[in-house]
Amino acid sequence: MSMKIVYTHTARQDLREIYDYIAFTLLVPGTAKSLTEKIMADIRSLEEFPESYPVYKDEPWHSQGVRFFPVKSYLVFYTVRHETETVSIARIIYGGRDISAQLEETVN
Repeated sequence: MSMKIVYTHTARQDLREIYDYIAFTLLVPGTAKSLTEKIMADIRSLEEFPESYPVYKDEPWHSQGVRFFPVKSYLVFYTVRHETETVSIARIIYGGRDISAQLEETVN
């Protein structure tokens, strides 16, 4: 069964900020493009295998079934909704940041 991938507004914003930072602050637009393409390609793999990655250990996200996986230096957080056959991408966060604080800003 193939799941539909949906991005929350916050996840779309995260992806744009990743691109903008690398392209316009670090001045390496080629790297920005290849990294954002890699993140989206890895996310697409969730269409077939949405439960391949672990549930996040901290509460309240663990109870909500929030899963995550790494892509380079970033972590992708998502939930699986079997009743609607969707994978909802909640956040894409740089791994060096305070993950719990970033997730607390996320409204599911």
